[in-house]
Amino acid sequence: MNTLVIEKEDLRHNIEQIKKFTNKSGQDDNGNPVKIIAVVKANGYGLGIVEYTKFLIDQGILFFAVATVEEAIQLRKAGIKEEILMLSSTAIKEDVETLVKNNIILSIGSKEDIKVAEQIGEEQNKPIRAHLKIDTGFGRYGFVYSNRNEMIEDLKGMKKIKIEGTFSHFSVSFYDDNYTKKQFQRFIDCIEVLKMNDIDTGMLHICNSSAFLKFPNMHLNAVRVGSAFLGRISCPNTIGLKKIGYLEAKVTEIKKLPKGFNIGYSNIYTTPKEMRVAVIPAGYMNGICVKNDKDMFRTIDKMRYLLESIKAFFRKQDKYVKIRGSRCKILGRIGTYHVVCDIEDKEIKMGDPVIFSINTKFVDSNVRREYR
Repeated sequence: MNTLVIEKEDLRHNIEQIKKFTNKSGQDDNGNPVKIIAVVKANGYGLGIVEYTKFLIDQGILFFAVATVEEAIQLRKAGIKEEILMLSSTAIKEDVETLVKNNIILSIGSKEDIKVAEQIGEEQNKPIRAHLKIDTGFGRYGFVYSNRNEMIEDLKGMKKIKIEGTFSHFSVSFYDDNYTKKQFQRFIDCIEVLKMNDIDTGMLHICNSSAFLKFPNMHLNAVRVGSAFLGRISCPNTIGLKKIGYLEAKVTEIKKLPKGFNIGYSNIYTTPKEMRVAVIPAGYMNGICVKNDKDMFRTIDKMRYLLESIKAFFRKQDKYVKIRGSRCKILGRIGTYHVVCDIEDKEIKMGDPVIFSINTKFVDSNVRREYR
């Protein structure tokens, strides 16, 4: 059975470093400490949403954010009573009813969101907790920052919704500082206009992990930290974060293959000689060699990615794995659940441990998680 191993001491280290960096940025405008909102979407970035959230609670993190209704309810069913913010707004009545019933803080980003939440508040005769979402240039959820008059009109008509916070989301904070600063200024300008119209904006937050590390002056009242807890960030690691998580498997078959024998799908690899190989029951469904898509990179990175793809078409791109501490080359294409490795001249036997360096986010949720 494969296992995704999470190193507890390294995770504690990252949490402490993030806390220290938050404290270093000082207090908000009201003299309160900057709050950390832990984003635990995507199955806790692969660490197991329930186990990971409980671990964070034990380390003093008490506010969480999720991306789906299912994630929010999973946490509540696990007995987690701390604050949970739903980052995605919705005007689907059944979903809003479920969120309200489970004391999940809504995101409000449109007239339709307001209408549904107000209706449920009236039906249940209770205030609806929410954060206002402003779209400053991401193009997904939220009131478009420039449509201020329309936003103010919609917000002033609310009776049951209580705005406890206001936020936005950066789109390129990991590399485009100028656009990030532009989004930040749009957000601040919008907040000022809302306050001038007697609309309480509550707790303000805009920083994701990259912006949290790069722009301490943008921390405001709270920061949303996700990938930084795992030490897997798309910007310079300036506070000594450690990468969390690796996949552990075992060798399940060893065999001799004759010269000229094909390995894996598409027959892209043929043995140049008789070879001793190991079969390991782990593949791309376990996150092996799966990376973020090329849309995560700058234009220059996209060009490099394309160039590397062209080069890879004409040459073999070697990949390796560690078996009992030995570096072994992966042969042929990586399968859904299997890889084959060259173990010629290595003292490797059945059942030997195999270590894969992977991005935890891409490991199948059915794989067992173990905190060590």
